[in-house]
Amino acid sequence: MNEGRVPWTLVWLLTGGGLLYLLSPILMPFVVAALLAYLGDPLVDRLEARRLKRTPAVVLVFSVIFLLLVLSLIVLLPRIEAQIGQLMQKLPVYLEWARSHVVPRIQALLPVEVTQLDLGLLQRTLASHWREAGGLLANVWSTFSGSGLAVLGWLANLLLVPVLTFYLLRDWDHLVAGVHALLPRRNEATVSRLAREADEVLSAFLRGQLLVMFALGVIYTTGLWLVGLEFALLIGMLAGIVSFVPYLGLIVGILVAGVASVLQVQGIGDLPWVILVFVAGQAVEGTVLTPRLVGERIGLHPVAVIFAVMAGGQLYGFFGILLALPVAAVAMVLVRHAVDSYRASNLFAAAVDEDVSDPGPPDGG
Repeated sequence: MNEGRVPWTLVWLLTGGGLLYLLSPILMPFVVAALLAYLGDPLVDRLEARRLKRTPAVVLVFSVIFLLLVLSLIVLLPRIEAQIGQLMQKLPVYLEWARSHVVPRIQALLPVEVTQLDLGLLQRTLASHWREAGGLLANVWSTFSGSGLAVLGWLANLLLVPVLTFYLLRDWDHLVAGVHALLPRRNEATVSRLAREADEVLSAFLRGQLLVMFALGVIYTTGLWLVGLEFALLIGMLAGIVSFVPYLGLIVGILVAGVASVLQVQGIGDLPWVILVFVAGQAVEGTVLTPRLVGERIGLHPVAVIFAVMAGGQLYGFFGILLALPVAAVAMVLVRHAVDSYRASNLFAAAVDEDVSDPGPPDGG
């Protein structure tokens, strides 16, 4: 019986993967809406527990979520774009200082003579194109306006996300109950337990980690602003976004902010303060943010997180990146269940008994 089920399981997995690959161009709004509904459902349940009906609770949570998203885009995007344009404008000056001060010192420290770095060509190229490079929104708009279908597709996805989020959020409990009702009764207890474990990991990683990333972005941005770094918002938010991998935000932040600080003041005078900002942020994250917002039982190894994101992007593009971490969390729960099942099986017990009964040759040879 088991031998007959294994090929069918592989067939279903391959068929599902193929369908996801073929439909990935249209699935992005559905995935975004499902993630937003998953993040908002606990808030709706809490409002229902306080005797508020489901639909008004959904309207309230839905309004808060999209108001925060819209306000974040309105406030952050223009400032980030302005800092990118400012960076492109000042980069030729920074490169000139690096060519005249940093490169000779590096060459003096090297044991052999190296070819002169041609920073002048890069400087001239950036100086002539910084306006085009800084106008991100203009470039995006020109790209979309070049194709009417691209504009319509982008607008359709933009309008679909809130509509899908509202309906998924309103019917989330019914959808979960419907899936639960379809489970085979023989495996219902096991599947329900695995679903609860997957939900625990997902909720800890998605809900908690998003809050941690935002908090770290605010901490890094504020600290770099106090230090006097011109691109505090750009670098702080970048370090906060990549902090979903432990210590990656710290490493990227120190490297990028350190280089920006050295180029800005043309020296290392502010570098210790920049390092202190990220060390302090990492200390707050490790002692306060992660224990309180995420918890200790996530189980997603940093290497697994990086691999999942890269594999999802390679296979399914941006849709795969969105789906990578939820799939990795569920896969981790299934792998843990498979390992536990193997340890409880007769195959593992027989291997242990064989090792005990055959201790190997004596020490004397």
